[in-house]
Amino acid sequence: MTSVFKKGLGVIGTSIAISLSGAAMADVDSIHFLIPGGAGGGWDGTARGTGEALTKAGLVGKASFENMSGGGGGKAIAYMIENAESNEGTLMVNSTPIVIRSLTGVFPQSFRDLTPIAGTIGDYAALVVSADSDINSFQDLVDIYNNDPSELAIAGGSVAGGMDHLVAAMAMKSAGADPLNVNYLPFDAGGEAMASLLSGEADALSTGLSEAVALAEQGEVRILVHTGGERVDVVPNVPTLQEQGFDATFVNWRGFFGAPGLSEAKQAEYVKALGDMYATDAWEEVRARNGWVNIYNPGAAFTSFLEAQEAEIGGLMKELGFI
Repeated sequence: MTSVFKKGLGVIGTSIAISLSGAAMADVDSIHFLIPGGAGGGWDGTARGTGEALTKAGLVGKASFENMSGGGGGKAIAYMIENAESNEGTLMVNSTPIVIRSLTGVFPQSFRDLTPIAGTIGDYAALVVSADSDINSFQDLVDIYNNDPSELAIAGGSVAGGMDHLVAAMAMKSAGADPLNVNYLPFDAGGEAMASLLSGEADALSTGLSEAVALAEQGEVRILVHTGGERVDVVPNVPTLQEQGFDATFVNWRGFFGAPGLSEAKQAEYVKALGDMYATDAWEEVRARNGWVNIYNPGAAFTSFLEAQEAEIGGLMKELGFI
């Protein structure tokens, strides 16, 4: 399991040092960030955090944000395509699910129907429980699952067969359990999935580590485990699956796409603004706050990565019976 995820996503697991000393400030008047899910999810946090850093650093004059939920992200993708001519000033945030949901036919489009701008961050996955839960470790989840899979409900902010589901199945498979029996509760955004956990409908939540950190700081959840290769500074007391003897790692990229047919000049503006962002204090503040891994995978390199990930994750999903 680990080798498949590492091979498809290995470029994301390494922070890339970018030297931008002396680089001229990018001149982008404004960016409208389109977010394919609701408030409180990883896409929402990534878009708003990126917009915050770009504007505070003076790389972008103004940032605006629009949440457009629906169709597992398909509504926002269709909007970008159907209104391409009027969306030159718009960047849509997305992540690994654009690959997964295209493979499973949740929507008919793929990343090829948009203009890939850049992959910008990586975020590990995490499994969390409510703060007052009797479940204290990932092994406790495994024990419940092995006794009766139907007794363990795991919520996630994505459709069945989506990334949060895939991570939960991957984790159970690493523990020697049958991944196909995971009782997964799908929601369209992280906020709705969190509500399911707090109401007691779900026993655990599969989500991004950055989202889990924010929830834990509010005292609403406890993070049982994350899928990084090693512990991270933002939550030093949270173990990894690997250190507990479960051979699985996963990191979800997040990045930005423009409308199809976006001019090369506008692409270059966006690529430069995002690239220059990494050298700013404003970005480091946002990155550290969320526990993100820095990446910068622009233009053609981003497209090549997406093609490789599509092949690798497609193979894994077939193995697990999702496609």
